Amino acid sequence: MAPVATDLSLLWSSAAIVNPGAAKTRNPHLNMSFTVEERGNPNSPSYRLFFKNGEGKYISPFHDIPIYADESQNIFHMVVEVPRWTNAKMEIATKDVLNPIKQDVKKGKLRYVANVFPHKGYIWNYGAIPQTWEDPAHKDKDTNCCGDNDPIDVCEIGSRVCIRGEVVKVKVLGILAMIDEGETDWKVIAINVEDPEANEFNNISDVQRLKPGYLKATVDWFRRYKVPDGKPENRFAFNEEFKDKDFATEVIKSTHNFWKALICQQTKAGELNCKNTCVSVGDSPYCCSADEAKVAVGETCPCGKEEPIPSSVDKWFYYEKK
Repeated sequence: MAPVATDLSLLWSSAAIVNPGAAKTRNPHLNMSFTVEERGNPNSPSYRLFFKNGEGKYISPFHDIPIYADESQNIFHMVVEVPRWTNAKMEIATKDVLNPIKQDVKKGKLRYVANVFPHKGYIWNYGAIPQTWEDPAHKDKDTNCCGDNDPIDVCEIGSRVCIRGEVVKVKVLGILAMIDEGETDWKVIAINVEDPEANEFNNISDVQRLKPGYLKATVDWFRRYKVPDGKPENRFAFNEEFKDKDFATEVIKSTHNFWKALICQQTKAGELNCKNTCVSVGDSPYCCSADEAKVAVGETCPCGKEEPIPSSVDKWFYYEKK
């Protein structure tokens, strides 16, 4: 039996997660294979992508997939939300039970990222690191802005186009500090450890050297992608410069600590749904049984026919850079 702890440094380890007030632990690292289950009609508001672990148990990709694939080497898990070259703004639904991936909706319509010339769709595999959270109540000392209330974002720059819902192991190379409508929105630059070129990339300088123009294109993409929607260009801290691997790793670890406080109820969740099946235990309000999870998934629409993507999604937008 594990003692009840209040100090977060004592409470967490890579092998076990303990919920304050509970007298037992759960080990979410027993089986690190993950599968997904589609529900609803693809390309429609009903579409959902739910996650299961290696035991076939429904899980939350936000809370139940461990942040680390190999903590000793600072190798992180990444949940792929948007495969490269696609436009649908898919994301972990942080406010829904079990946090499935679904498409963002704006003004009643499915959201697609515009193609701002010369870009087509997302120019990397885009996703998030689980068990991280950019706290909207925390003002970052470097950006002077609060967090955006989401898991930290990742741009994976490997050669393979990933699959939506895939969980990959990534090596962190650097980070970009974007300011999105007054909020801190970190963008981690990483590469899949299984990429054929992964050994050649160990820091952000390697990206500049081996993929010239990619980082510049990344800043350009994030600066301008909302302009076709009538919004101003995004801004960046550090004069638009990417910070290196060590800086990025520390930012990720800090967002992991914010998540720990969230899941331990030391921070108010607001509208976030923190229900999970592998982390919280005992009488925690966030503890979700396997049966509850099955019911929640069963209440969504069964997988149906794929609906067509609007032809307008392929439109290219042109405007003069400021």
